Amino acid sequence: MPFAEVCIYQVKPQKVEEFETLMLEAKSFLEKQEGLLLLRLVKRGYHIDMEQIKEGLPPPALTRIVKSVKYLLYWEFDTKESYGAAQKNLYDTYWKAVEKCLVAPHDKYLGERLF
Repeated sequence: MPFAEVCIYQVKPQKVEEFETLMLEAKSFLEKQEGLLLLRLVKRGYHIDMEQIKEGLPPPALTRIVKSVKYLLYWEFDTKESYGAAQKNLYDTYWKAVEKCLVAPHDKYLGERLF
């Protein structure tokens, strides 16, 4: 059963360019990890409220940065073992540089993909 991680990064506003450049460099490295099935990085740029939902309207863009710029990294592997090996490889290479860009330690949500 495929194993997935969603990682939420809260990036310091003054470190956005550095973080994005670093993640672009890391992308090639991450895509070479054994067992990787899918890799996506999303930058939060919109919000939604009940009015948009009720009316079926598109979400409005964020207009200001309060504390951080949020990113979501989603990656999925064929097994937990492949995921574990990739985590070690990431830790040995890009982890410290990424951490320096963050307001707080990143959140990780792990689990087996249901569908």
